[in-house]
Amino acid sequence: MLLNRDVYAKKWIIRPDGEEKVTGKLRYLTDLTAPGMLHGKVLRSRYPHAWILSIDTSKAVMTPGVRVVITAEDVPGMNLFGIAFPHQPVFCHDRVRYIGDALAAVAADTEEIAEYALSLIEVVYEPLPVVDDPETALDLGVVMLHPDGNLLHRTSLKHGEAEAAFEGCAHIAQETYFTPRQMHTYMETEGGLFIPEDDGRLTVYSPTQHGYKDRMQLSRILGMAEEQIRVVSSPIGGSFGGKDELNVQPFGALMALKTGSPIKMHNSRRESVISGIKRHPMRIRMKTGVDQEGRLVAHQVSILADTGAYATLGCEVLNFATEHAIGPYNIPNVDIQGTSVYTNNGVSGEFRGFGGNQVIFAIESQIERLAEKLGMDSWELRKLNLRAPGDPGPMGQQIVQTEGANQVWSKVKESPLWAKRGKPEQGGEGAVQQGGGEEQQDQAERQQGDERKDKGEDQAPWIRRGVGAAMVMHGAGLGLGIPDHSGGRIELTPEGKIQASFGFEEFGQGLYAALTLMLQDFFGCAAEDIRIVIGDTDRVPSSGSSTASRATTMMWRALQRLKPPFVQALLQQASALAGLAAEELATGAGGIHRKGDESGTPVVTYAELAEAADAAAKPIIAHTEFDYPTTPEGLVGAHYLYSYASVIVEVEVNMLTGRVKVLQTDHVIAAGPVINPMGFLGQIEGGSVMALGYTLTEDAVMKESKYVRHNLDTYLVPTFKDSPHTIRVEAIEDLPESDTFGPRGVGEIGSVGLAPAITAAVRQATGIWVNRLPISPENIVQSIDWLEGVEAID
Repeated sequence: MLLNRDVYAKKWIIRPDGEEKVTGKLRYLTDLTAPGMLHGKVLRSRYPHAWILSIDTSKAVMTPGVRVVITAEDVPGMNLFGIAFPHQPVFCHDRVRYIGDALAAVAADTEEIAEYALSLIEVVYEPLPVVDDPETALDLGVVMLHPDGNLLHRTSLKHGEAEAAFEGCAHIAQETYFTPRQMHTYMETEGGLFIPEDDGRLTVYSPTQHGYKDRMQLSRILGMAEEQIRVVSSPIGGSFGGKDELNVQPFGALMALKTGSPIKMHNSRRESVISGIKRHPMRIRMKTGVDQEGRLVAHQVSILADTGAYATLGCEVLNFATEHAIGPYNIPNVDIQGTSVYTNNGVSGEFRGFGGNQVIFAIESQIERLAEKLGMDSWELRKLNLRAPGDPGPMGQQIVQTEGANQVWSKVKESPLWAKRGKPEQGGEGAVQQGGGEEQQDQAERQQGDERKDKGEDQAPWIRRGVGAAMVMHGAGLGLGIPDHSGGRIELTPEGKIQASFGFEEFGQGLYAALTLMLQDFFGCAAEDIRIVIGDTDRVPSSGSSTASRATTMMWRALQRLKPPFVQALLQQASALAGLAAEELATGAGGIHRKGDESGTPVVTYAELAEAADAAAKPIIAHTEFDYPTTPEGLVGAHYLYSYASVIVEVEVNMLTGRVKVLQTDHVIAAGPVINPMGFLGQIEGGSVMALGYTLTEDAVMKESKYVRHNLDTYLVPTFKDSPHTIRVEAIEDLPESDTFGPRGVGEIGSVGLAPAITAAVRQATGIWVNRLPISPENIVQSIDWLEGVEAID
């Protein structure tokens, strides 16, 4: 069962943009065309690391149908970009550092001509040694990739005396975990349409998560004032962090201004693989100790992140990983050291979960290992060590307190999957339950037997099932010390519409629906009374990035600020028109209503209010600007608002092939009020399936700093067939009465806990520990052989 539709009946709406998306009527930005449009293509490096001795574009320039060829010499402003600080070259001119580095770009009459022209550009390289192993990137004698060396960033989080505290531990779990380089794999690859306007301005239609930040970066590259650039960024076909950074925008913009013609760019999947950012692969060493009762005593962590050739948000991802490597637990002695290094591998950057996925996999796996050493139920071990209300955050910082951790912990025991926990299940045998009554156990076993009979699985002794669970504590917003500005505007249009304008972007997360529901909730108006403007820097205020699970929270807080002055202005105008005291009136569907009047007919319509405001030359409008709430203390990046989640999964392991299939998942999310129930479900389900790929199939493998897989025929993402046949989602909306921060975002929290829950279930089903993602069928089979050998010896 999913979220109860009866409970959320009034909010259970079809997305305003839903019909256009499912019917294909909606045009993504990369679908746009313009008269006289040229096609742009980028020449990428042949080598992951080399000196550039020369670039000869003469043959390409002379090709019929080619309108312009540009290189670093044609960049009028800064030849660098980067969302945190400018670091990556727009065009390389002396050295390439990864296979996606750009050397030149071509605009031609057709895409085929542009591709052909690229093949005519002659580049003379002098190959350099490749740094493809982050483990050795900082060794003496290794070639330096940047003037300051191969170190991007270090982090340190310490309290107590971890090393000494291990001596008093009853049990210690020590393991090294490895996580993969995952692709965002959005349906709409990077691209857009770039139009030079007659008045000298530039209009950019290109997918992004932060239009104002794109505008700022483009102004530096183009040598233009920001106000001369318009960025239209919605709607886009997915991002998940991958389009937060500039991609093709500099090339399209430069060529549009150079030719005076619209430029269309759209990466192929291969181009997206080569040049797009990925999730940071990490190696995480953890040593965690407990006393005889199971209380966590000491925790030592070493994080090594491969950021690739350039910085992008590698520092910030490592900061987040360091903060979340403790999980939702109280540990008195902690020593966490993080290192992010440059290599010649593909660039790693922002990705849904932002470094949390990697370390939560590790810390939750440690809890499972310690529970086994203690002979203790792992869920009870978590309870024993959970942070209590009043405890500081992971960095010792002040945080907003909720009961979320305890609430999601308790709800797991009510899950239908809980009764299936127990001994590894083999063949047609039912699981032995731990916790719960016999009646519940019998019912679960009968249901399980019926399901197996329906699937013809009674005669499959090589099939084993297991159940595992994990806990998540996840920070929202950008964190302390990082600019996190936001704002919004609401106004009554001349047509009588309540228009909300925000600088956020719609990229599939359901922003239109969430904002529609919030406006109806705040003003009691109808959907037809509303107009929403987002994702256009010419028409919206700066609201900050649509990232870090912040957009819903910021829109809600903005409307809280905007409502009093806006409603006051509406009621004063209506009072003058209707001859009634403003105190007798309220906003509602279609206009202003008299309080207590149940006829449903407004005394003054919004259109009449707009007409009167226009006649008086007094527009009804309200603005607000503010920052995301941050902790008053702590290290840079420390968060103030946290959401909590638990997930429990049932897996099926084929002991012949080593394949793992997830059958069911139950998610419990404590993130405050649910604004958009369907969007809430979509975020948790979508994040969960994305995490399924991260856990079982996805790895953008590199060999000698070159991508091995260039397309979706070999890079395998989960399909509908691979997804769990049942996904339950339960929302805990309770917040303390003193909590004024409203709903927390859920764009990430559904994705960060699934991997350790799956590996815990695999352990229960097979007796095999997993420390490397994605789970390798070969490793499962080899481990089975090893375990059988041990059993034979015994």
